[in-house]
Amino acid sequence: MKKITYAIITALTFAPALVFAKDGGHKTVPAVVYNGPVDTTSVSQLLADNSMFSEQNVIVDGYLVRQIKGDKFIFSDGNAEIQVELDDVVLTTPIDNKTKVRIFGEYEGGSTPEIEVDHIQIM
Repeated sequence: MKKITYAIITALTFAPALVFAKDGGHKTVPAVVYNGPVDTTSVSQLLADNSMFSEQNVIVDGYLVRQIKGDKFIFSDGNAEIQVELDDVVLTTPIDNKTKVRIFGEYEGGSTPEIEVDHIQIM
């Protein structure tokens, strides 16, 4: 009788965890893919405000022209260049310096202005 009681208590304890673990902890891709107009910023506009305390969310279009090291790259919009960090970004498609991309991220000014990339979209 004790074994049956323990089994029932164990099952009732773990049942809610199974209900809340729907996706097994996997990230899901947003269902909306929008291809309409987006307000972008130029790299020159960002570099004009390079104070240590300047932070803003930005969207820029251009090219990753070269890799500095690991997850750091130089990005160019055709007029100016800025360093970008692709820390947690997952790309499933290989890109090169001729692949146009749209970068969504956070600009941080300072001695080395940089965009920390949240998402990158191949154009």
